[in-house]
Amino acid sequence: MAADTLRRTPLQGAAGVWRPFAAFAVVFLFWLATIRFGWVDPRFLPWPEAVAARARAEFTTGTLAFDISESLRRNLTGFAIGASAGLLLGLTLGFSRTVERIVGPTLLAFRQIALFAWVPLLSVWFGGADAGKIAFIAVAGFQPVVINTWQGVRGLPLAYRELSDVLIFSRLDFVRLIALPAALPAIFTGLHAGLIYAWLATLGSELFLNVTPGIGGRLNEASQLFEMDLLFLGILILALIGLFYNSSAHWLETWLLRRRTR
Repeated sequence: MAADTLRRTPLQGAAGVWRPFAAFAVVFLFWLATIRFGWVDPRFLPWPEAVAARARAEFTTGTLAFDISESLRRNLTGFAIGASAGLLLGLTLGFSRTVERIVGPTLLAFRQIALFAWVPLLSVWFGGADAGKIAFIAVAGFQPVVINTWQGVRGLPLAYRELSDVLIFSRLDFVRLIALPAALPAIFTGLHAGLIYAWLATLGSELFLNVTPGIGGRLNEASQLFEMDLLFLGILILALIGLFYNSSAHWLETWLLRRRTR
């Protein structure tokens, strides 16, 4: 029985690796079939060859590559600011009952505000240029990080604190050796969600605060000029970047948690 299980495991692992690519293949074939059989007006759904040709033209001139780099710069800057602030405040809330009682209710109230409701206020405070976009991205990355960090520290089992008392740990040793390692899964969950939220906010800020360069600005341009090949190309690039972020965050989280258990 054990030998059969061991023999099946590599095949099951290979199937798990290829399953997402199979889904992409199905979507691509459906795209081709939709155009081939005339289910959608070709003016609204370009051929894959047209999208590929537009990609070659855009990357040859370097225009789209520059737009991508600008969007990534805003995204990573805003996420770094928001995640750092979220970690700091979340740890403070988790370790301090006084701060939790004072700040916690207000933070939970702000959490109920829809993310894009911040756009008008932030555009007034910071303008519609880079500063306003980065501020909005920081807000998007801040919210899941602070909540998950706070809950991760506050949700530590009582036995951990009792163990710290038995071992006569100082407050710093308890935080460094017990509390933070135990809260890491929740913290990583918040960082992972914050990274995805920040990427969505990057696109949203460029669409609502339309100041080029940036992928969102190119999508607006493609929509206004009815350039469907550029529009589809931009959507594909956004999906690939989001997939890369998600996969990288998952891999890093798994690797760090594995090292923690050694």
